[in-house]
Amino acid sequence: MSHPLGAIAQLGERLDRTQEVAGSSPASSMHNMAKLIYSAIASLDGYVADANGNFDWAAPDDEVHSFINDLERPVGTYLYGRRMYETMTAWETDTALAERSDIARDFAQIWKAADKIVYSKTLGTAPTARTRIERDFDPAAIRSAKAAAGSDLSVGGPTLAAAALKAGLVDECHLFVAPIVVGGGTRSLPDDVRVELELLTERRFAGGMVHLHYRVAN
Repeated sequence: MSHPLGAIAQLGERLDRTQEVAGSSPASSMHNMAKLIYSAIASLDGYVADANGNFDWAAPDDEVHSFINDLERPVGTYLYGRRMYETMTAWETDTALAERSDIARDFAQIWKAADKIVYSKTLGTAPTARTRIERDFDPAAIRSAKAAAGSDLSVGGPTLAAAALKAGLVDECHLFVAPIVVGGGTRSLPDDVRVELELLTERRFAGGMVHLHYRVAN
């Protein structure tokens, strides 16, 4: 949303139509430095949205949404591009969204408690608290933030995640595979980067979705 993962996938761009995903996504710490985590909900053929821009097919059910909430809970900072950020702001600005269920209310609280960094050359002001706008995506600044952070960071949206992957910044990926083939659209992962991954955990959900948790192999 990915969203979640999020995403989600990505963990994320699906707020006003159905339930939600957050994109984004933490896990166990293997070292002292905070991790940068990419989470996404994608089709079996690897798309977070289809050729028409639709992603309602990726909306998580309660079991998946609750699982995503637990992944997102340790995240201290979300990194977003403008489009993903504007999608996710509803978790703070639309009170009706959080009141849909206890699970939605839980995620709204998780999201509002975290810091947000929005990378945009055009966004003037941010309508949410704990939010700052950066004009340029600076890998060195993110490395410094990871070294200084007391909790993990999450990158939301495939475009920003692609830049982070190419810069070697991503430490872990949470990929939620939906039981559908959409045939084209927005890819969850970039075409022009090679990253070796180590599978840490996997989980099957009753609705047919599968969660794959990978660590980037350095």
